[in-house]
Amino acid sequence: MNRSRLPLAGLCGLLLALQAQAADGLKIHTQGAANPAAMACASCHGADGMGMAAAGFPRLAGLSAEYLAKQLADFRSGSRANPIMQPIAAALSADESAAVSQALAALPAPEYPRILRSAPAESRGAELALRGAWERNVPECVSCHGPGGVGVGDAFPPLAGQSAQYLGAQLNAWRQGTRKNDPNDLMGHVARALSDDEVKAVSDYFAGLAPQGGAR
Repeated sequence: MNRSRLPLAGLCGLLLALQAQAADGLKIHTQGAANPAAMACASCHGADGMGMAAAGFPRLAGLSAEYLAKQLADFRSGSRANPIMQPIAAALSADESAAVSQALAALPAPEYPRILRSAPAESRGAELALRGAWERNVPECVSCHGPGGVGVGDAFPPLAGQSAQYLGAQLNAWRQGTRKNDPNDLMGHVARALSDDEVKAVSDYFAGLAPQGGAR
């Protein structure tokens, strides 16, 4: 036996396993999982994973796989309450959750401009997003979610381009305590400090940002 071929064979096997996992993840996205209760993600989030703004279903394409997997785990545990997602997440196995998270993360997504905190804030929503309300200890959104709300790492998802309906619903969920899966209740503190008008203003601001290269 030629032992020099063993490492190469092992690498090929790993690559094939990763490809199979990606394929299984795309199948879950488009067709659903083994348990019929785990319906296809595309039914609500679109075949391209870009969401359905009018219905309040968010974009999943291009989000961090680790972030997506954590949200599925949080839906299962109830730390993020949602009557649609909780039974779906509960019906996914650990391997299926990992596979579909990887597949969604790999879907193409638009890029948004990295708007700096020094940019003009021409609306109340822009002011909250770029400047915060420090008199109430509310940091600017971009301090955690990155310039222009493009997202940072696995903990802070993109805000730019998500629908106003979805963003507003999440802020209200934190205000009401039905979503409590953020470290140290950071988002709970922020959301509870905002008025109804401010929730709408900052949600409208991020939803209204246009991707680089033209309109949506």
